[in-house]
Amino acid sequence: MTTPHPVDARLPWQRLLVFGIQHVLIMYTGCVTVPLVFGAAAGLDKSTVGLLISADLLVAGIITVVQSLGLGRFAGARLPLITGATFVAMSPMILIAKEYGLQAVYGSMLVGGVIGIALAWPFASIVRFFPPLVSGTVLTVVGISLIGVAGGLIVGSDPKAATFGSPSHIALAAAVLVIALVFTVLGRGVWSQLGILIALVAGVLISIPMGLIKLDGVSKAAWLGAPHPFHFGAPQFPIAAVVAMSIVMAVVFAESTASMLAIGEITGKKLERADIARGLVGDGLSAVLAGVFNSFIDTVFNQNVGAVAQTRVFSRYVTAVSGAILVVLGIVPRFGAIVAAVPKPVVGGVGLVLFATIAVIGVDTLRKADLSDRVNLSIIAVSIGVGLVPVLTKGMFDKFPSSAQILLNSGISLAAATAFALNLLFNHTKLGEIARAATQSPATPEVRDPVAPEGQDPVTA
Repeated sequence: MTTPHPVDARLPWQRLLVFGIQHVLIMYTGCVTVPLVFGAAAGLDKSTVGLLISADLLVAGIITVVQSLGLGRFAGARLPLITGATFVAMSPMILIAKEYGLQAVYGSMLVGGVIGIALAWPFASIVRFFPPLVSGTVLTVVGISLIGVAGGLIVGSDPKAATFGSPSHIALAAAVLVIALVFTVLGRGVWSQLGILIALVAGVLISIPMGLIKLDGVSKAAWLGAPHPFHFGAPQFPIAAVVAMSIVMAVVFAESTASMLAIGEITGKKLERADIARGLVGDGLSAVLAGVFNSFIDTVFNQNVGAVAQTRVFSRYVTAVSGAILVVLGIVPRFGAIVAAVPKPVVGGVGLVLFATIAVIGVDTLRKADLSDRVNLSIIAVSIGVGLVPVLTKGMFDKFPSSAQILLNSGISLAAATAFALNLLFNHTKLGEIARAATQSPATPEVRDPVAPEGQDPVTA
């Protein structure tokens, strides 16, 4: 009997549920942040933002199940992937809302999703141009970039707030970090795999006497709140908005491709073109559903990629359970409000571990590239530098056209585009041969041992 690949392993239902909950707790804050920020920028009231959150969780759950279990031969990478709302679409959505209105936001998103589905297979054909040199670079930038997100959860996002950089919040995150480290490193078996969840639960318990648990929104949240299609009215399709969302889909495809390749590296699952293509169809499908239910385009959540690497639980049925939980949270807002009560410093503490793990995976992937080759080394250096510039220098591209900012303000997208282009230029054209010839030192004349017989190694002669 053939042993199934760990990705296809079916765990006992108790472990499926526990690990599924762990994934949801890890991704929840990042997922609901997108509708919260967009709602505030678009001037929506709290009840409408609540509808966006429900729709966001519902679509994220559906797409997570599709990516984990597959939808026939049409969609789904059949990998342990968690998907959620991407920040890539945030800026263009806000700009479209102010220029054309919310009907145009979701109309252009729907069309962008259809275009994405149509282009998924052609896009997947370029996977061979994503060797460890490219995927490792992107993963390194992803991990380093997300560390700043974890830091923001710990210290706060408003420097003027009284609680910004609170020592008690930093101490709480540090305690969560230590607990996660102790269990993942010193724990055995399932205790090691559940280290992140144990740290989250411990962090919540520590937060109670600190007064950080706010349950006000739980009693106010409705028990049932299924999103209604086209809540803001019939969709509209301005050409400029459709073009912007199509660009967003291309950027999301680049990010998801890198994330799927990372999962392949982590789990030891060899990915074929069809696997990548079905995964990208899942991204396009998320945009179509988002356009209908007033949600957001989904992409693979890299913090959960880090969780897969950290826990070594590779089963895609675990993430399928996570998707089912997200669907429930989407149609039962009160459950979602309970999960949302987890304090941000607690999430930030475990985030530091998970995000840094992604960076380490990137570095380990880069070891498979020939770093003794100056050309490869230069490609990596330039790509990482370009990718981290917008992350470390906020507002660098604010004076550029809004359409250009979609790509330029995403360090992950910049790193992916730069590494992909330079690898193509120097490793798949004659220019690479010229560059390498120029970097080689002058040949040293061969010195033969006159005593050794011809063809015999002088050392063994």
